[in-house]
Amino acid sequence: MSTGLARRVHLGYALGSLATGAFGTVPGLLLLPYLTDTLGIAAGVAGLLVLVPKAWDVLVNPVAGRISDRWGGRRQYLLAGGLAMAALFAAIFAGPLGTGADAGAYAAFAFLATATAYAFFQVPYVAMPAEMTDGYAERTRLMTWRIAVLALAILISGAVAPLVVTAGGDGIPGHRWMGLFVAALIVVGVLGVYAGTRGVGGASVRDIEPSLRAQLRVAASNRPFRLLLTCFVIQAAGIGTMLAGVKYFADHVLERPDDGPTVLFACFVGPALLVMPAWRRAGERLGKLRSFAAASVIFAAGALALVAAPALPAVAVYLLVAAIGCGYAGQQVFGFAMLPDCIAHDTARTGRRQAGVFTGLWTAGETLGLALGPGIYAVVLQLFGYASSATGQPMAQDGTARLGVLLGFTVLPAVVVAVALAFLRGYDDTFARDPDVVAEGRPAG
Repeated sequence: MSTGLARRVHLGYALGSLATGAFGTVPGLLLLPYLTDTLGIAAGVAGLLVLVPKAWDVLVNPVAGRISDRWGGRRQYLLAGGLAMAALFAAIFAGPLGTGADAGAYAAFAFLATATAYAFFQVPYVAMPAEMTDGYAERTRLMTWRIAVLALAILISGAVAPLVVTAGGDGIPGHRWMGLFVAALIVVGVLGVYAGTRGVGGASVRDIEPSLRAQLRVAASNRPFRLLLTCFVIQAAGIGTMLAGVKYFADHVLERPDDGPTVLFACFVGPALLVMPAWRRAGERLGKLRSFAAASVIFAAGALALVAAPALPAVAVYLLVAAIGCGYAGQQVFGFAMLPDCIAHDTARTGRRQAGVFTGLWTAGETLGLALGPGIYAVVLQLFGYASSATGQPMAQDGTARLGVLLGFTVLPAVVVAVALAFLRGYDDTFARDPDVVAEGRPAG
C-alpha cells in the first residue's frame, strides 16, 4: 500500500467533515436552546430528549461498522447514509406540531432517525484512513486536512446557523430555515467526499471475526485503542458540555443574544484554522501522544480561566475562547491520527481487517460523549433554577441561574477534559512508531 496520497484525495476525504462537523455542531449548539426557549420544554426533560437519541448510537454504530466491513465498499455508505442524514436533519427543526410536549417528542424522534443515518455515514468515513495509507506521518497529514475542514465546518455551521435563525424570524420559522441551510451544507460534504475518494480506500478484504461479539472482544483486547477511546469519550463529554452552553453563555453572561454565539464561534474556530500547520509540526517533533496531551491542557486551562468572564473585558474573553479553540484543534488532529495507528496494529496482530468495528466503537463513544454534554449541561441548568420559555426568546434569569450557566460552560468542561488525560498514562505509541512492531504484530515495549 502506498504511503503517499494525492492532494485531491487529502481534500476530497476532508470534505466529508462538512457533514460530520455540521451534524456534530448544530444539534449540540441549538437543539437544547430550541427545546427550552422555543418549544417550552423544561431544561431537565430537554436534556433527556437530546441524550436518548444520541445514546442510541452506542448500539447502532458498531452494527454499522460490521455491516460496512462485510458488505460493499465504504463509499456507498457515505452516499446513502449522508443524503438520508441531510433530509432527516431538516425534519428535526421543521416544527409541524408547534410548541409543547408533542413538539418536543417529534423533535427527539427526528433526531433519533438522523443519528441512525449519521452512523452509516460516519463509521465508514472514519474507517477509511486505516485503509487509505499505512504511513504514520501520512495519517497525521490526512487528519490535518480533515480537521482543517472540520474547523471550517464548525465555523460555518456554528457561526452562521444562529444568524439564519435570527434572519428567519426566530422561533419555529427561523429554525426551519436553519435546518434547510445545514441540510444543504451536509449534502455538499457528502457529494464532495464521495467524488474525492473515488478509486481510493478499497483495501483488500481480509478475514473478519465471525460475529459482532467476537469482534468486540478483539477491540477490547487492543490496549492502546481501549485507553485512547476512554480518554476521547470523556473529553467529548466535556467538549459537548461547553458546546451546549455557547448560546446560554452569550445570552446571560456576555448579554449578546443576537451576535454572541457567532462571535464566540468565530473566535473559537478562526485561530484553530491558523494553528493546523503548527500542530502538524508538533506531531512530527513530539509525537502524537505528547501533542495530544499538550492540546488537552491548553483546552482545559483556557476553559478554567474563562470562569472570570463576568469580570473580564470582552477582548480577554474572546482571546481565551481562541486559546480553547487551538487546544480543541490539536485534540481532534491527534485523536483521529492515533485511531488508525491502533487499527493498523490490530490488523497486523490478528491478520483480520475489521476497521469498521473499531471505528463503530469509536464513533459510538464520541457520539455518546457529545450527547452527554448537553445532558450534563441541562442538569446543571435545572439544578440552578433556569427558567424555560415558549416565546422563542430566552427569559431573564436570576443570579443563581446565571451562575449555573457560567460554571457549566467553563469549570465543568475544564475538569472533565483534564481528568480524561489520566487514562492515557498507560498508552505507549511504540507500536505505531516502529514499523517492525506493526509488521510482526509484536506488543509494544
